[in-house]
Formats: sequence, structure tokens, C-alpha cells
Amino acid sequence: MQFAALALLPLAFAATISAETLDAFGHQWTVPLAYEWQVSGAGKNQVLRMLAAHPSIAPRRPFQQAIAETPPFSEVTLEADVKRDATSLILVYAWKDANHFNYAHLSVDAPAKQPVHNGIFHVYGGDRVRISNEKGPGALPTQAWTHVKLHYTARTGEVQVEVNGQPFESLHAVDLSLGAGRVGIGSFFETAQFKNVKITGTPAP
Repeated sequence: MQFAALALLPLAFAATISAETLDAFGHQWTVPLAYEWQVSGAGKNQVLRMLAAHPSIAPRRPFQQAIAETPPFSEVTLEADVKRDATSLILVYAWKDANHFNYAHLSVDAPAKQPVHNGIFHVYGGDRVRISNEKGPGALPTQAWTHVKLHYTARTGEVQVEVNGQPFESLHAVDLSLGAGRVGIGSFFETAQFKNVKITGTPAP
């Protein structure tokens, strides 16, 4: 089953904005402000574009993300073709609420040179914390469309992200604190584009 410009926004304001929804890839997605996202095309040509970026100030964690309106998944695979507009984008998983989720940060940067990029990160009420190692290259060396796949199993807490079919050591981690959750797409502090988004998995009981 498939489930399918830069602006600074103080966190105090971000916490007050109402969640809105948009339709893309056969799903509704919850976003902070719908007018900051654009859906164009249809079918395999449908593209979701981020039109605005909102770097967080404190706590340091992403909030400009689209969360799929699905049940929480005990096991899930999120696939998409992605295109960074600047240097990076994110894939969200194990999403409970805006203060409790994990995400994969995919970047042009090698994690050893920029530890807060290109890795798996954990958000639990405060600043994001890296929970994967810093080995290997950046996952998105070019701005070309790139196929990515994230697979997460709540029972083991394990997540693995593949880029163009290749697993990245820096995009592998284990975290048992969140369990089942939803998935999403977005960016930490920039904008990005997404197409051919597919979500398959086992809803939690």
C-alpha cells in the first residue's frame, strides 16, 4: 500500500503558527504554512517545492517539514527523488509531534568536516543531537535529482538511508526512545524539491 526567498523566523513565532495541509503524492501533508509550499504537475510529474526556509534559533531543530497524514508506522519505507536547492534536505521518521522525532540530514558536506550535517539526528524536547557516526562522504554531492530510500523499524529502533541504492554509514543509527511514528520531508534551514514520493509500511497496532 503506497502512502504516498530565505526567511528567518523566530522560534516564538514558529510555535504559534497553525498547522495547515496540502495534497501531494496521493496524501495530505501537514505543514506550518501552506503558502510556503508549492505542488505542481500530476502523476509522475508531480513535484513538491519548498518556497521558504526557516532556520530555528533555539532550540536548534528543524520545523519546516511536511508530515504525511498517515497512521504511525511500526515499520516503514520512505522513498523519493529529491533535489537540494542549496546544500541539504531532510527525511523525517518516528515523528510523534513537533518536539519528538528523528530525521536524516542529507547534505553535500562530509560529516567529519561538518558534524551537524549528513547524519541521523534525534529530537526529544530540545536541540537536535547526532546519533550516527561521522564516516563517509556527503550524500548529495550534486544538485541533480537523486533517489533516496529510508527504512525504519520501530521494534529494533534501526534506520538506514540509501542514496541511489547505496547505504551510507553516516545515515545509519539505532534509537529505541520513540517507537512507531509518522514520516515526512523538508529541510533544516534551506529549501528543496521532492517527487515520486512513496510511503509503504506496517501501521502500528
